Amino acid sequence: MAPTIATPISESSNITDFVVTNGNGVKGISEMGLKTLPKQYIQPVEERITVSNILPQESIPIIDMSNWDEQKVSESICDAAEKWGFFQIINHGVPIEVLENVKVATHRFFNLPAEEKRKFSKENSPSNSVRFGTSFSPEAEKALEWKDYLSLFYVSEDEVSALWPSACKDQVLEYMRGSELVIQRLLEALMKRINVKEIDETKESLLRGSKRINLNYYPICPNPELTVGVGRHSDVSTLTILLQDDIGGLYVRGNNDSWVHVPPVSGSLVINVGDALQIMSNGRYKSIEHRVVASGSKNRISVPIFVNPRPCDMIGPFLEVLARGEKALYKQVLYSDYVKHFFRKAHDGKNTIEFAKI
Repeated sequence: MAPTIATPISESSNITDFVVTNGNGVKGISEMGLKTLPKQYIQPVEERITVSNILPQESIPIIDMSNWDEQKVSESICDAAEKWGFFQIINHGVPIEVLENVKVATHRFFNLPAEEKRKFSKENSPSNSVRFGTSFSPEAEKALEWKDYLSLFYVSEDEVSALWPSACKDQVLEYMRGSELVIQRLLEALMKRINVKEIDETKESLLRGSKRINLNYYPICPNPELTVGVGRHSDVSTLTILLQDDIGGLYVRGNNDSWVHVPPVSGSLVINVGDALQIMSNGRYKSIEHRVVASGSKNRISVPIFVNPRPCDMIGPFLEVLARGEKALYKQVLYSDYVKHFFRKAHDGKNTIEFAKI
């Protein structure tokens, strides 16, 4: 049943109350069947995507991981991370059933009544590690993004069991466990090219000392051309492992001002380099701007795993990368400071990386 609101939804305070405070999210607006987009979601013209700035003939690499140990697979991973910062992998070893289960669980969570989801909002959540929200950073944004999300920071299995929503926790944990080997193999390949021969305990922490998983929900939008699902940004992770459904809508920055669609490929995972790896590789691997468009016809979901340093880690270019006389492009920064800087502002393309530049 569609949610009801007694006062006009067009007033700014009512939108905030309805969407954020009451936990209805943009899903609640979508289900009201509004014919026009509330003005709070209308993006400036320069932030919208149009046919004129899409490159239809381009696509990011799709890498078949059937034979992990082959040199050409490692080469393809590293080439894609250098040139594109984005690639898709197929035959990666995560069971299709695990991927399908987490998609079903994502829909199940977002189909819960608003009062159930509201238990995990910033004001009500039993833990900072579990957060239901909407848009990206509503306090900092001039125009809101057309997205609801559940963000889960992995601390321990005990915390998962006690605090994560029962509608999705088992499936999410299974997906995270299932992706462990993929992450390890990707990082091993990427490290070899930048002269890091062994991922010791320190490197292990820096590369993947913490993990966060988001369940993203992009409901049907009355005027998708006027808004964004997610604005232009690069991730602050080391790597992001993204599961998308079959609807499409993810775009990555191509040459100049153009955008390249990342088409859904059945059973695939989308991998992208985050800012932390760009910094640690001294710019060898590229963290690329990407964005999501809203859909006027279907509800879309995506499930990214963000593989990160620990908040307490200092990140900077690896000594092995600089060993051949390369000049450091980035200073040492506390990872938690970098992340706070990212969340303090609206999405703004690649500007976050400036925080770490020398």
